[in-house]
Amino acid sequence: MKSYVFPGQGSQQPGMGKILYDNFSSAKDIFLLADKVLGFPISEIMFFGTEEELKQTKYTQLAMFLHGYISYKCLERNNPDMVAGHSLGEYTALVAANCLSFEEALLLVEKRAVAMQKACDKQKSGMAAVLKFDVEKIKAICDSIKDEIVVPANYNSHQQVVISGSLKGLEIAYKKLAEEGAKRVLPLKVGGAFHSPLMQSAQDELAESINKCHIKNPICPIYQNVTALPTTDPEEIRQNLILQLTYPVRWTEIIENMISNGADCFREFGPSVLNSLIKRINPEVVTENYGNEM
Repeated sequence: MKSYVFPGQGSQQPGMGKILYDNFSSAKDIFLLADKVLGFPISEIMFFGTEEELKQTKYTQLAMFLHGYISYKCLERNNPDMVAGHSLGEYTALVAANCLSFEEALLLVEKRAVAMQKACDKQKSGMAAVLKFDVEKIKAICDSIKDEIVVPANYNSHQQVVISGSLKGLEIAYKKLAEEGAKRVLPLKVGGAFHSPLMQSAQDELAESINKCHIKNPICPIYQNVTALPTTDPEEIRQNLILQLTYPVRWTEIIENMISNGADCFREFGPSVLNSLIKRINPEVVTENYGNEM
């Protein structure tokens, strides 16, 4: 079964999308439409902006959404049998499944980025990847920290869990993880504690816009971050999308559930990030990438 997946922010690069723009008239049309809908030239920022510019949340999320969606529209002729997206990538997956219009999704992504940046500015916070360490122990350590916020944010594979929280909470977690035998804990270069309670204000702000948007019945099941389960119910999709900012990304479960339901080939649209995680979850499945040339 054809299973399409879409990455979130973190793999943006200067020049992304320019090859698609130069080689596909449909890509050019979508970029021009995006510039018009947003009211500023996001295409120029993607093509000619600096690495520092693209790291700004207000541009990063839009760039990754656009690149993933345009890669899908230009490089794939078939409809998916199931879709999923990692964090921000869930918005791209919803558009690919004809559940959400491109224009509405684009504006939601813009509002999501701005709301998340505001939440980041309220309190210094961050994220860190814990590698090759027991998942249950990581969760138990986070639960044991009572006076600060620190939670598992991304269950990326059986050997990689990202934790998220206040800087003080992360500092305590690092110490406890080391005491329990964790060898590799890598702080991530992100603006804040995504997928944690520290994003509650962003979630509240975004909820109003999500509640107003028109979510249709998708052409295939979407496996959402919050539940890791397939759904085609528009209201369930809406509620899970609202909760996404403060709930963990259950990527390992998503991939395992998709495989259990017949996925035998995963096609990633955009920079190749998720394929390596999928291979770690199940080395037997076939993975392909469309759009990695940026």
